[in-house]
Amino acid sequence: MNLRNRHREETEVHTGPLNDILFILLLFFLIVSTLANPNVVKLSQPKSKSDTKSKQTVVVSIDANKQFYVGTTKVTIDQLKAQLQPFLAKESEQPSIVINADKSVPIDDVVAVMRVARDLGCRAVLAVDKNGVK
Repeated sequence: MNLRNRHREETEVHTGPLNDILFILLLFFLIVSTLANPNVVKLSQPKSKSDTKSKQTVVVSIDANKQFYVGTTKVTIDQLKAQLQPFLAKESEQPSIVINADKSVPIDDVVAVMRVARDLGCRAVLAVDKNGVK
């Protein structure tokens, strides 16, 4: 029994499929990295380049002539609280008021709507220009 003369074959590592696997992993990580949003916190921006979605309960618009609208109904600042209460009573979760104001409107008018929202116990969201045009 001569066991020493046995010829062993050398093993090879086939790297052909390795290239395919690395390419698929690279493609996967590129796709996943585009889904991540690195701009989570934005501070002190008068304009926005991205759109933050909020569930809209009601929209309050203020035009350049300082006229207030709840939806499409024209109201005064004194009638605003009474007009908003029926919309907010329908919501089971925390309601939100979206303020859509012209850029020439004084900040005092926007703050007045925010105070009404605070008094009604709802959240106020200010709509901004999505394109970021000056």
